[in-house]
Amino acid sequence: MKAIICTKYGTPEVLKIVDVEKPAPKNNEVLIKIFATTVTIADCRVRGFNVPASFWLPAKLALGFSRPRKSILGGELSGLIESVGKDVNNFKIGDKVFAFTGHNFGAYAEYRCMDENDCIALIPDNLNFEQAAALSFGGITALQFLRKGNIQHGDKVLIYGASGSIGTYAIQLAKYFGAEVTGVCSTINLEMVKSLGAHKVIDYTTTDFSKLGEDYDLIFDTIGKGSISGTIKSLKPTGKYIHAVTTPATEIKIRLRLLNSKKKLIGGTFTPNVEQIDFLKKLVEEGSIKPIIDKIYPFDQIVEAHSYVDMGHKKGNVVITINENK
Repeated sequence: MKAIICTKYGTPEVLKIVDVEKPAPKNNEVLIKIFATTVTIADCRVRGFNVPASFWLPAKLALGFSRPRKSILGGELSGLIESVGKDVNNFKIGDKVFAFTGHNFGAYAEYRCMDENDCIALIPDNLNFEQAAALSFGGITALQFLRKGNIQHGDKVLIYGASGSIGTYAIQLAKYFGAEVTGVCSTINLEMVKSLGAHKVIDYTTTDFSKLGEDYDLIFDTIGKGSISGTIKSLKPTGKYIHAVTTPATEIKIRLRLLNSKKKLIGGTFTPNVEQIDFLKKLVEEGSIKPIIDKIYPFDQIVEAHSYVDMGHKKGNVVITINENK
């Protein structure tokens, strides 16, 4: 089968299409013929080894020293179940599914085996393969962090980086949970963010939200580019600062500033599970959330897709099509 491998850390040009052995499912696994995957900021960070200097050694130990230990990147996929192991009960041949492989990656390929109890779900009838592929990473990340922040009906919530993959889902999920939502994004994305349910939108290129005199129960920085001091100042006395991409150094800096305060930092990594992906599926089916797709690239334009995401201006998700959907 064809797969895209990351030959070493570096620019998008380190990604190469090669022939690798097609996997066969174990007794408890399903073999998925992949129709679509995505390029997320996580894929780009791993490919380029874009980590802070303070996190360099732990990251090398976790990911690999000269190149990613898991050379086939890609954490999201959608496709068709082609075969199943003898002990599989949850899925059958021909099922249309979407899945999140997370830190195990492996979605930049024509086929991927997954345990039937991993983050896999049937594709909602109101999504196509491209849309379904873009549902899990941003959706699960936003869902888990908002839950960790104990979002409540009536909360005032600000989403910084509201137009990205995590941000577009955070806006929709916060609205679903009954919050009053403010989205912060660039000029070109204001209308899109408002259309997702934000009650207010702020253009960060012209306005500093922290100087508007508003305070919030939750401030969710989905991209790690918001002002730490401005964010802390804009929290209510018992507010929560959700930081999706915090590093050890950043976490220490924030926690030191929160000393002698009832304000809290919500950070760290997240652990995806089946309940979360099933919950997102339900919300899509009832029309409460939807994937936002910026661009769709064919499999052989993976370099161009990564280059586009590296620019940092994508709206929602960037999708890669793989096998023909027939």
